[in-house]
Amino acid sequence: NLHVLKSVSLHVKPGEIVGIIGANGAGKTTLLNTIAGIVRPWSGEIVFSGASLSGIPAHDVVSRGCALVPEGRQLFAPMTVEENLVLGAYTRFRKRADASASVKSDLQRAYGLFPILKQRSAQLAGTLSGGEQQMLAIGRALMSKPSLIMLDEPSMGLAPLVVKEILATIGVLRASGCTILVVEQNSKAVLGIADRGYVLETGAVVLEGTARELLNNTDVQRAYLGKDYRKINE
Repeated sequence: NLHVLKSVSLHVKPGEIVGIIGANGAGKTTLLNTIAGIVRPWSGEIVFSGASLSGIPAHDVVSRGCALVPEGRQLFAPMTVEENLVLGAYTRFRKRADASASVKSDLQRAYGLFPILKQRSAQLAGTLSGGEQQMLAIGRALMSKPSLIMLDEPSMGLAPLVVKEILATIGVLRASGCTILVVEQNSKAVLGIADRGYVLETGAVVLEGTARELLNNTDVQRAYLGKDYRKINE
């Protein structure tokens, strides 16, 4: 019932990595959930690959090639790593009865991207480390064969070395043909890999530009990158 987003307008071109930064409560997660069909907008339009997504259920959004890696991973904790991955392909099974062979092939692709998951394939998802759970959440989304993958706070709660690995994986995904829309509070990290970015404040886009432009913007540096804090206090 809360009006969170206010006339948000943005675009993502095929093959881009686009970052969305902003403070807690800015509306970043609501924005991704709205694109994914989990939250329905009161007005406006969401267009993906030339077709409107407005009003269609979330599973149909996934079927059209738009997958979300949610904040907090939201894995099926009592199920194994492999069961979580296979569930990521559920829309493909709904479309085709003979999807098993291609799903098995993509399962091996996920294991190739995250070798630790293959080692943990029979382990319960809830017993994985935070970094392994994030890898599993990304792998699960990839099993739907998306052309756009949206990541909500992929570095949350992870050690710096694991964050570096996750960010490197995002670059690998783009190189493999995926388009990436990523929400991050770690502004410096996401702008370090993104092509372009948007700054969201209280549900509205207040600034947009190339990643380099945002990194060099004094206001962004002060508000989100931890620079010039002495000047602010003065």
